Amino acid sequence: MPEAVAALHTAIDALTDEVVDGLRAQLPSYAVVSLHQLRPRVMASLRNSLSLVERWSEERRSPRGAAPGEGAGYGIPETHLDEIAALARALPVEDIISAYRIGTDVVWRRFGEEMAARRGTAEDLLPIAETLRAWVDANTLRIVRSCRVGIQEDARTDRRRAALVRALLLGQARWDDSLSTDGTGAVGPDDGELTDGSYDRSALRLPFRACLPEAVPSEAVLPEAVPSGGSGAAPAGQPPGHPGPGDRAFHRIVAALRPWLALDTAGRPLVTTVDGDVAGLLAGRPAGLCRSLVLGLGAPVTPAGLAAEFTRATQALRAAVGFGLVGAFTREELGLRATVVALPAVGEGLVRLRLAPLAERGEDGAQLEEAAAAYLRQGLRLDAAARTLYVHPNTLRNRLRRFEEITGTSLRDPADLAEIWWALAHRRLHGQVG
Repeated sequence: MPEAVAALHTAIDALTDEVVDGLRAQLPSYAVVSLHQLRPRVMASLRNSLSLVERWSEERRSPRGAAPGEGAGYGIPETHLDEIAALARALPVEDIISAYRIGTDVVWRRFGEEMAARRGTAEDLLPIAETLRAWVDANTLRIVRSCRVGIQEDARTDRRRAALVRALLLGQARWDDSLSTDGTGAVGPDDGELTDGSYDRSALRLPFRACLPEAVPSEAVLPEAVPSGGSGAAPAGQPPGHPGPGDRAFHRIVAALRPWLALDTAGRPLVTTVDGDVAGLLAGRPAGLCRSLVLGLGAPVTPAGLAAEFTRATQALRAAVGFGLVGAFTREELGLRATVVALPAVGEGLVRLRLAPLAERGEDGAQLEEAAAAYLRQGLRLDAAARTLYVHPNTLRNRLRRFEEITGTSLRDPADLAEIWWALAHRRLHGQVG
């Protein structure tokens, strides 16, 4: 029997190729793994298996004081279990277990052939077969446990990374050089230490906040922007349909931004969710028009400036959503639209000054406000505005005249026009003034 094992050791390259071919033919998930990654792992596993068969053939029994397959000398090496756990992050666990059984079948068949060539008997093979079966069962259980621990650790790491990114964006964490050897630690007010060596403190990153165009209708009432260091609680009145971790919309947004997402040292994107929106850090501004997203951007900053720029990114997103825009925008690029979001107190004052008299007239006042809003949306073109309201131009002209009389404004005065536009935009974004 030692000669049979030695023959398999000698033919380890051919044996490895046979197992690799079997794995790639029977398991689609293994077929997409590159050969330079798969072959060394298979060969290492085969060498370990052959060493065990050689030992079993010599002892003809399991180690004293241990059940078959559970002795320290018979287990999968811990370093190999670590590799299996890492592999489980890319491949289904059930496929990894199937791969071990496929490899075991190949080794056992080739071992049987070598034993037959040397006139081995069934009495020689039976004890080894029983031990091999026990070994496979015991180590299958170890593989499952190892993979489960690895996946759970990954999930905890992802949650911790998301919490750190969220705390930085909301101004709820501060950098502290004393927390880590590379000076990339952060402290949060509630979570204690949020040390994380995966973020380059000197790197410039763009904070962003994003949602899908269909997630929020253009006429949605949006909450106030969260100020730097403010609460991250979801505001009342938030429209439904926002993505969250594990949600299909969340993964669509992350996939669309993946080429530009900032990564940690493990290659994982620095993303999180804030009030249901996807938020995080970008290494650069996305190219193109980003027609599949509504994306608010801050300026490139170091970690110390993330909270302030994230507030600006939030204001840009809410302005873009409120005005029905799609694409990537900074607050500066949205001009007065973003200012309406950033200065709600000014908008409230203009609503009281210019629109409050209409509220006293009930439905008639609402009709006059709608007429003025359509007139402004159509660039002061009377006929175009009348068509959107399905009324005759003379009817709209009469409503606009009454609007001027009741509000004390002139739609021909640029200053009055600016105030009316601001008041209507504030009403559109923030709803009725309380």
